[in-house]
Amino acid sequence: MNGLRKSRTPSTGLRLLKFALVGAIGIGVQLAVLAALSAMNVNYLAATAIAVECALLHNFLWHCSFTWADRTRGMGREPWVRLLRFHLSNGGVSLGGNLLLMRLFVGVAGMGKISSNALAIALCSSANFALSNWFVFAASTRKVKRRDVPDCLPWTGHSLAPACAARKERK
Repeated sequence: MNGLRKSRTPSTGLRLLKFALVGAIGIGVQLAVLAALSAMNVNYLAATAIAVECALLHNFLWHCSFTWADRTRGMGREPWVRLLRFHLSNGGVSLGGNLLLMRLFVGVAGMGKISSNALAIALCSSANFALSNWFVFAASTRKVKRRDVPDCLPWTGHSLAPACAARKERK
């Protein structure tokens, strides 16, 4: 190895591919739920809302364990905060966007329900990735407190190393 250490943080491109994979499976979940509810003669707007919620929960779980797994380890109570953020952002875009676009595509333009829903999903996905990456699963912004930083960093070769040695001798 040439002295470079491989980063454990996925690039934005790799994360986008993971997001797309999870999203593609989520689209299947959403369309399957919409088709099943439509077959039971549930109103298309109510069926869309239920289908979007099913896809949201599916996607959130997979994004936590796959797409943004590096940012969700050791979260404590934080999964509930992230789920709330996910519902407010991705849920708002997905539900609001899907309902508005479905009303436009099906109710006004007379397009088919499934093709209209697939188009609505595609139109909402870019905003959802941006919101997920920079709001829901944002990298930690915790401020480092002085007590969190060790006084002695001898492995860095920094000028603190002699001070550390002198400090150890005093103890």
